[in-house]
Amino acid sequence: MNIALIKRMMDACYQAKRVRDLLPALPDGVLPSFIQYLDAIQTLEQQGVQVKVSDLSDALSLPRPGVTRTVKDMEARGLLTKQTSPEDGRVIYLTITEAGRALSRKYDAEYFSSLVPALEVIPEEDAETMIRTIEIFYQIMVERRDSHEK
Repeated sequence: MNIALIKRMMDACYQAKRVRDLLPALPDGVLPSFIQYLDAIQTLEQQGVQVKVSDLSDALSLPRPGVTRTVKDMEARGLLTKQTSPEDGRVIYLTITEAGRALSRKYDAEYFSSLVPALEVIPEEDAETMIRTIEIFYQIMVERRDSHEK
C-alpha cells in the first residue's frame, strides 16, 4: 500500500459520507442515525436478543455515551421505549414502538427498495468486498487513534 492509494481510500470514505447525505429528507427531528439504530435493533431482535444499549453500541461499533444520548432522543420522539428487566432492575431493555416500526418500514419500502434496481449494476461480491474493506479500515483507524491517545 502506498500513500497515493491511502489518500484515494480516504477520498472514497469522504465520498461515502456524501452518499449518506443524499438520503431523502426525514420527518422533522428525525436523524439518519435513528434509522440506523432502528435497523440494528430489529436485526438483534430477529437474532433473539433483548436489546440493551451495550448491545446496540457493540453492533454499531459506537461509544456507549453517544448511543445512550441517541436512544434518549429516540425515546423522547416516541420511537423507542426503555423497560427495566424484571430479573435485574439495573438492566434496561430497548423496544421499538409502533411509531418507530412504521418509520423504519416507510424508509425501507419507499427508499431502500427503490435503490435495488439502480444498484443492480454493482455485483454483490463487490458490495461485500467494499463493506469488509471499510469495516477493516475503520477498525485500523480507531485502533491507531486509541493507541495515540494513551
